[in-house]
Amino acid sequence: MVLAVIPARFASTRFPGKPLVMIQGKSMVQRVYEQVLQVPDIQEAWVATDDARILEHVHAFGGKAVLTRAEHSSGTDRCAEVCQLFPEAEWVLNIQGDEPFVQPEQIQRLLQTIQSGSSGIATLAKKIDDPHLLTNPNSVKVVVNQLGHALYFSRHPIPYIRGSEPTDWLEQDLHYKHIGLYAFRRSTLLEITQLPTSLLETAESLEQLRWLDNGYTIQVGLTDLETIGIDSPEDLERVALLS
Repeated sequence: MVLAVIPARFASTRFPGKPLVMIQGKSMVQRVYEQVLQVPDIQEAWVATDDARILEHVHAFGGKAVLTRAEHSSGTDRCAEVCQLFPEAEWVLNIQGDEPFVQPEQIQRLLQTIQSGSSGIATLAKKIDDPHLLTNPNSVKVVVNQLGHALYFSRHPIPYIRGSEPTDWLEQDLHYKHIGLYAFRRSTLLEITQLPTSLLETAESLEQLRWLDNGYTIQVGLTDLETIGIDSPEDLERVALLS
């Protein structure tokens, strides 16, 4: 069974109440939920939240939601709590509640990546073609080996290309933006949420570095589709200008 979990936290530091913000007549969390439902291989889709307002809102538009513990430090922890309600789930997808423009094709690609490999974790990446993304610390970069496994994630431009000006780096086709969607084998998800925070994770503020630091393999599927995550009111304003 494939379980999709949409973590949706109300108390965002940069954008409180973000999952309930309206985008062209629908809330952000409803848009994510409806995109997830378009993936035919997903049997269960649930919003995992820490706030009764989000819970009630999801129920109001006909969605499924569960109230999870408030002390979770990440969406992954929230996914693991929901996963324990579904012992029959073999695969668990983490589709962040601030990705209202995620495409069903991306979610399907993510699922194919985890099911076709031997890794317990999978994610997506897209080739960077915008030099501003390369230097933007809010745009996470990933280096992938020849087996399609993540070597490292960073907010810094990686890899560094010696003997070449940074303005020419994108011509090398080596730089990839991390798309923050995850798929897990159920057993792996329950394991990684028991791991202590690692130094690399703290340094970059990227939880996936904890998994790499502890020897887990992350399979990376490639996508040509972009995502537009909403982290702040300014991001929402930019989306409004594009629409």
